[in-house]
Amino acid sequence: MSTLKVNTIQNTSAAHSSTPEEIAQGRAKAWCRFTVSGGTPSINDSFNISSITDNGTGDFDFVFATAMSNANYAAVSTSEVGSSNINIPCLVSNGQATSDVRFQYFRITTLAGGGVTIDPPAGAVTVFGDQ
Repeated sequence: MSTLKVNTIQNTSAAHSSTPEEIAQGRAKAWCRFTVSGGTPSINDSFNISSITDNGTGDFDFVFATAMSNANYAAVSTSEVGSSNINIPCLVSNGQATSDVRFQYFRITTLAGGGVTIDPPAGAVTVFGDQ
């Protein structure tokens, strides 16, 4: 196996360059595309997500294959709309650990903020941070 060591990576026109540190810090450390069928979540494709723990309706832990170095990472999620209502993913308070990240998914039923947790038909999670 060979190792390539450089200080800067640059495109052929010299218009854009990045350091290896910028690339390492800026890339996703984990991501997952998932579906939920019959109340059971399953991974369709992923990087560094080994499993999904189902904590109940609309409440999931996404477990990292390789832990994050701290819990100060950025995690985002999306979800598909299952019916005429809007599904909103929310990062659970204190839901970030070095081993996993927890999201709950809500169906908004009224403009005044009424809603319930719901299993989305599908969604995605992405994590950026130190590993």
